[in-house]
Formats: sequence, structure tokens, C-alpha cells
Amino acid sequence: MRIGVLAQRGGVTAKTVRFYEEAGLLSEPPRTSAGYRDYPEGAVARLGFIRDAQAAGLTLAEIRGVLAIRDGGLVPCRHVTDLIDQHLAQIEQRLTELAQARDVLRRLQRRAATTDPAQCASDEVCSILAGPAASA
Repeated sequence: MRIGVLAQRGGVTAKTVRFYEEAGLLSEPPRTSAGYRDYPEGAVARLGFIRDAQAAGLTLAEIRGVLAIRDGGLVPCRHVTDLIDQHLAQIEQRLTELAQARDVLRRLQRRAATTDPAQCASDEVCSILAGPAASA
């Protein structure tokens, strides 16, 4: 099938298909006598996998690694499980950091609501951001 048909069936653009080829995620297909790419039917499923893996947060390098394992004739389940565990741990850590930042911002918001700009000390840049609420 030609690149436009593959792109349409895979839910991407032809430019994306070419990018995936260059990135090593899709094998370069054989060409017709007229020079057109002639993708096998399996390329549609591969595009779907790439799209799903990206939606799960995997990087293109990680996806390339999973595909290399599968292309090597092995099942990538253990590797994919490890990647999922790593990404989940990173997200959990980031959520903790975001919750801490939210708490600081809420304290600062309360401080800002009670701060009279006329009372700000001239020796401080901003009394709302200075002090324990910003660093606690």
C-alpha cells in the first residue's frame, strides 16, 4: 500500500510515516517500479503500536527498543513492564513534587490576599514571596 493509504489507516500523516522510517521505527518498504513506497499490511498495526506506546508516555527511543526486541524474535513483555514501572515511578514522583508546589502556592495565595502593598518594606523585593511560606 502507498504511504498515503498507510497514513490514513494508521491515523497519522505521510510526513509522520516518513519520520518513523528515518527514526528506525518503521522499516523502509520496498518500492514499486515507479519508485513509490509499497508498505506491507503489517505496517498499519506497527503504526498503531507506536501511537499507543507514545500515548502511554514511552519515548521514541524506548519504542524503538521494544520493536527491536520483537523484531529479534523475542517477546518484549518483561521489557515493556519495566518501562511502565519506570514511567509510573517518575509520574508518582512528579505528582508528589506538584502537590508540594501546590501547597506552597496556596500559602502564598493566602499571604497575598492579606498583604497591603502600601505596607511592603522597601528593603525587600516582594514580601509575599519572602519568608517561611515560600520555602516551607
